Amino acid sequence: MDHIDIDGVALEVAHIPGPDDQAPLLFLHEGLGSVAMWRQRGRLWPQELCEASGRAGWLYSRRGYGRSDPVPDVRGAWADGPVWTRGRHRPDYMHREAERVLPRLIEALGIAPPVLVGHSDGATIALLHAATHAAPACVVMAPHVMVETVATQAIDQARKAYEAGDLRERLARYHADVDNAFWQWNDVWLSDAFRSFDIRQACQGIRSPLLVVQGDADEYGTLAQVEETARHVPHARTCVLPGCGHSPHRDQPDALTEQVLAFLAGLPCSARATEDHRR
Repeated sequence: MDHIDIDGVALEVAHIPGPDDQAPLLFLHEGLGSVAMWRQRGRLWPQELCEASGRAGWLYSRRGYGRSDPVPDVRGAWADGPVWTRGRHRPDYMHREAERVLPRLIEALGIAPPVLVGHSDGATIALLHAATHAAPACVVMAPHVMVETVATQAIDQARKAYEAGDLRERLARYHADVDNAFWQWNDVWLSDAFRSFDIRQACQGIRSPLLVVQGDADEYGTLAQVEETARHVPHARTCVLPGCGHSPHRDQPDALTEQVLAFLAGLPCSARATEDHRR
């Protein structure tokens, strides 16, 4: 299976086989990520984590990323639909992914509620989903629970590198429609309306075990992201990786794997939940 249809939109998916006696891992990529971009420097970190933890895994590219169908008229006027929108994203685009797309994707894959493993935008989506849906656990790397100036400055620099540097060429290796991938992310993050994006109150609804990981050299966010997440989810376990940037799975994959394995080892076996889901 390399694509799955969600309400008329084909999403790219990839499966990492593994035992079915525990909840699988579902990986949610960053704002410019895709299935292929989880592989960096010859390593596919999700596969390493699945093998080390003895769990199956699923990866998918959100609409407009990787080999998934594009967002229609990605820089045009916004229009709503039952699941999908068209045109420029609005500030609630991650809420929509968490509340409209993810539940349908999980159902279409035919899996029990998975452990969510998200990075950056994917981490924020994982938090929003866990706040309103049952999840065995949630691992988030460099989440955005609020907008910081350091993030918008870095994203503005990305825009300049895309328009005048080699960023477009580098990203084109991973996306069938690289302009669709870049502008849906960049336009909304640099919009005035997005400056007030804040999910800290929403995070109070999270009941699942939660691990929050961030590097202390993250160029897209300060450690206030970890601190504020933990303040609103008091049971959260936190980990700050020294000398690590925005992408722990690229910058320090071994240290990250160690932290995630220790977290997963403390979870109850979900074999019964998986079995009940299939009935």
